[in-house]
Amino acid sequence: MFAKEEEHSIIQRENPMSGGGGGGGGVGGILLDSSVILDSTSNDNETASLGTGADYLFRKLRHSNIPTGISYPVGLSEAKVSLLEKLICAYSFERFIYNPSSLNDTVNAVSLAWENNDAIILHVVSNYNEGLVPIAFNSGWMNVVVSVDGDDASKNPTGIFIEKLEELPLTICELNRKSRGDNLVVGYIMKPNREEDFAKRGAFPLNPTQNGLIFLPLTFDLPILTQLKKVDIVIHKATDEISSIERSNSCDCSSKIIYTKRMLELQRCIGELSDCCVIDPFDNIFPIVDRLRIQEVLLGLEDLKTESQCKIRGPYFLKVDNFEDLKLEQRLHRAKLTLPSIVKPQVACGVADAHSMAIVFKAADFTGLSVPLPAIVQEYVDHSSTLFKFYVLGEKLFYAVKNSTPNADVLKNSSEKNGFKPLLFDSLKSLPTDGNKKPSGIEDYHKLKEQLDLDIALVTDAANYLQRVLDLTIFGFDVVIQEGTQDHVIVDVNYLPSFKEVPNETAIPAFWNAIKMKYHSKKAENS
Repeated sequence: MFAKEEEHSIIQRENPMSGGGGGGGGVGGILLDSSVILDSTSNDNETASLGTGADYLFRKLRHSNIPTGISYPVGLSEAKVSLLEKLICAYSFERFIYNPSSLNDTVNAVSLAWENNDAIILHVVSNYNEGLVPIAFNSGWMNVVVSVDGDDASKNPTGIFIEKLEELPLTICELNRKSRGDNLVVGYIMKPNREEDFAKRGAFPLNPTQNGLIFLPLTFDLPILTQLKKVDIVIHKATDEISSIERSNSCDCSSKIIYTKRMLELQRCIGELSDCCVIDPFDNIFPIVDRLRIQEVLLGLEDLKTESQCKIRGPYFLKVDNFEDLKLEQRLHRAKLTLPSIVKPQVACGVADAHSMAIVFKAADFTGLSVPLPAIVQEYVDHSSTLFKFYVLGEKLFYAVKNSTPNADVLKNSSEKNGFKPLLFDSLKSLPTDGNKKPSGIEDYHKLKEQLDLDIALVTDAANYLQRVLDLTIFGFDVVIQEGTQDHVIVDVNYLPSFKEVPNETAIPAFWNAIKMKYHSKKAENS
């Protein structure tokens, strides 16, 4: 199923940042008039501030793959010019200053700067300030008139009318979709810092990618159902939108994810649209959230038929509901667990203490341990402080080599000073390390590969298994290789990782292709 691509083999492909370019009638440039950027309610020339929605729009346009500029008239106050210039610099926008007596010169300068066959130049202006509107209209531009202070923008007959700046990305998507009939619109939603990480790598362009995807940021500042009706595919990071995990009182200890209000609203609206392809369905994500469930999934690796001499497996584990259990040591022994062991909360993400962990050296120290219950006690695997991060993007499999926690004997030596007390840590912030070990870099990669003998074919078989069982499109998992046995042990699985270690020119086209292939696969299933 997977085409294997190693971390250090760079595949020569067309630069993903060039995806589409707005040709064929798409949007080739966006000119924002100062009247839609600045707060119109203040007439004070000594101060200047942004209008509603301006900051949101700048963040969406910054990595949109569409040339963007800011225009303002001569004679604007020093405070306003200063603010506009800071924005131009911060977002790498272009500057166009116009004089009412020579508007043609400015229009010609913009047209020359963004000349791109029959691509559309959008001129975004408020309904009370015509600016370049008449000449722009005569030059073949498309004016987008934004209502200010609730005034009726439709009085102006020379353009498209929107009520707020947040509507502009949707307008751009609709124009780009019309430019080519087989373009697909992907609506995406995730927390701002994660979105920024993807966007700055060129993953979310508003202009069509090489394989015909247009990415629309979904916002709850607009009716979500209206936006969803305009998209073909929804991609989300729902694990960022968990408000709590509701535990059942039944004997199976099953749990239910409680999402935030806005994610519940998104789910409700998606439920009203039978043709909307969600990557990935919310129910499919649950095993990733529950460390017990994912451990149970990994047990299935025992039945994996491979040609390798090595074994791939999950770590030995035990679910613990009470650290005061008098038979805990016996239960650990029956679960093939020796000390030290690593202790993790059963809830893997979405709650505040999901990453509060401990490495325990003595059975007596489970008593009073501060790791949230229920917890998973997991085998601590000696792995030469080396971890392999694997990323599944549709049919592509990538990996990167990372430094990891030291072997057990090193941890014991370092903890001996404090009486072998448990090592408490937050796995998102810092991990226990070997202070004497120098970080390994790219130059050590081949040496590590020989030392640890990573079996790519074996891990590929496991990736196929996980994709089939979890039915996820984009996910990641961490592998360590046990010293001595050479067992490949999968110690963590996560949904929609950043895959930041994979070069953009390789990862981003694979990301796009994974989304499109999943869409066509789901359409084929439903036909």
